[in-house]
Amino acid sequence: MFAKERGSISIHPIGVIHTPYSRREEIPRQGRLSSELCEIELYPEFAPALKDIEQCTHLFVIFWLHQADRSRLTAIPKQDGREHGVFATRSPNRPNPLALDVVDLLDVEGSRLTVRGMDALDGSLLLDIKPYSAGIDCIPQARIAWQEDGATASD
Repeated sequence: MFAKERGSISIHPIGVIHTPYSRREEIPRQGRLSSELCEIELYPEFAPALKDIEQCTHLFVIFWLHQADRSRLTAIPKQDGREHGVFATRSPNRPNPLALDVVDLLDVEGSRLTVRGMDALDGSLLLDIKPYSAGIDCIPQARIAWQEDGATASD
């Protein structure tokens, strides 16, 4: 797929995500639609990075979709039934299967976070955590035109 080397990056997991989902079919369509409690476990060497995280109500959680099909460049969302490029959808199948969930932070115990709103498979590798800021990250006028034209929900 990648015939020409275009540079390189190095990403290292910082922890693991524990969820009740052991198969892709069990995962909710979007994490924000789930009320399941999940646990994010940071590796011990990254525990100092959690200082003051309990002051955040919501977090961005970035993780690796380890069962994704990296060769897929198009997707057909179930809610829409039409083909779109993966960059115009939320399909887990994409060239670099990174996922981004906005979660509710419910509890912090040492290097473990209890959250709600994940759509990750159990054992997914955690890549990063960032605080969500309604004042910075919320864009009320954002839209996806193809959803408005023919679908009722996002893929």
